[in-house]
Amino acid sequence: MDDQDQTHFGFQKVAPGHKASRVAQVFDSVAGRYDLMNDLMSGGMHRLWKHFTIGQAGIRPGMKVLDVAGGTADLSREFARRVGSAGQVWLTDINASMLRIGRDRMLDDGLIQPLAQCDAEKLPFPSNYFDRVTVAFGLRNMTRKEAALAEMTRVLKPGGKLLVLEFSRVAKPLERLYDVYSFSVLPWLGQRIAGDADSYRYLAESIRMHPDQETLKAMMEQAGLSRVRYFNLTGGIVALHEGICL
Repeated sequence: MDDQDQTHFGFQKVAPGHKASRVAQVFDSVAGRYDLMNDLMSGGMHRLWKHFTIGQAGIRPGMKVLDVAGGTADLSREFARRVGSAGQVWLTDINASMLRIGRDRMLDDGLIQPLAQCDAEKLPFPSNYFDRVTVAFGLRNMTRKEAALAEMTRVLKPGGKLLVLEFSRVAKPLERLYDVYSFSVLPWLGQRIAGDADSYRYLAESIRMHPDQETLKAMMEQAGLSRVRYFNLTGGIVALHEGICL
């Protein structure tokens, strides 16, 4: 198979049609311990990264919000509180195991909002519908990132904002320590806590294969977004990109 006919699953090259099923296996395996592992892996920092994203989103009452790859609903729950009864927050994910947990967490909080299991590359929503679209730690796992970004842009209203929170390229002085942590500590934690070292080895590999800050900025501009900018968080371990729909 020609390299042009392949995509990355971590450091492996696979046929594009196989990546989604491989990613699904990862999240089916880790769904039950996903939130606990996030706290352990990041030392709780993921909560601050998401809090910053929520603040940048500028959600107001009555808005329509789409949370792509929303998983366990960390963002959706806060968005739902902010849009109020006149607004709407769609929690979506391609993975049923993750979406089920997110749905239950929303219901436990008394938040009744719509949800859909769907592929970010083929969103089942009309064009120019949402005021905000967010994707937190999900773009990295998508097979055709350009197609997903184009779809997220398509469903935004003119003037609406796309926010992409994702692992990114760490600052040079941190690289060596970050590599040791990523390829030694993460798989060990995954095995001890979730009984799955391979999924967290994939996490480390997928981060290294994800576009860096400037590359993702250019991809968002190519998707049709304007005023694209990014914020490096925790030394570039994570970056929040945002862009405005024309």
